[in-house]
Amino acid sequence: DFTNAVERIVAGSERKSRLLKPQERERVAFHEMGHALVAVARRSADPVHKVSIIPRSIGALGFTMQRPTEDRFLITVSELKDRMVVLMGGRAAEEIIFGEVSTGAADDLAKVTDIARQCVTRFGMDPTVGQAVLEEQRLQWLGDGPGLPNKKDYSEATAREVDLAVRGMIEEAFASAKDVLRARITDLRAGAKLLLEKETLTPDDFAPLRRTAELAPAT
Repeated sequence: DFTNAVERIVAGSERKSRLLKPQERERVAFHEMGHALVAVARRSADPVHKVSIIPRSIGALGFTMQRPTEDRFLITVSELKDRMVVLMGGRAAEEIIFGEVSTGAADDLAKVTDIARQCVTRFGMDPTVGQAVLEEQRLQWLGDGPGLPNKKDYSEATAREVDLAVRGMIEEAFASAKDVLRARITDLRAGAKLLLEKETLTPDDFAPLRRTAELAPAT
């Protein structure tokens, strides 16, 4: 059906033949539940539609699918920051539960770094770097070929400011994600346990956790 088709596009097809070791499977469950609970806690985040720890064909060991409730044409800085916090939720859960992170957050880090960099260099959303477009998305004209880098035209000093601003936004998102999950640690453990049992959680499965997570203090 349509939902399954969307899932295959976003996350790839299921690969149940890929067997994880029990400790890896547990880590993936906490990682995905971290994303899901942070998404519930951040008011502007899209609703959680599905959480799964079934490996996918694109290489993901699990995924948390969010689905917007309406079309959006503009995104505010607070909404972009909420997206970053949700992306860091998996890594935050791993650190809280296991005391260290893993390579499982590589794709999350790539996405959150891209958002932070665009906030700083394209959208003028960092007060230190200022309201200037420092990197422009290059138009891909016929014959230019794919993968063209963004145009950069600024000094080394400004480049350092950009790097510091990007790192600062990412660290802030990570700290916020940890705050959210520490306030909801019982739900994090219960959700991961349920996910290990069922492998996939639908909105109905997730509803009890959503209600208690929404009642926890906002961060």
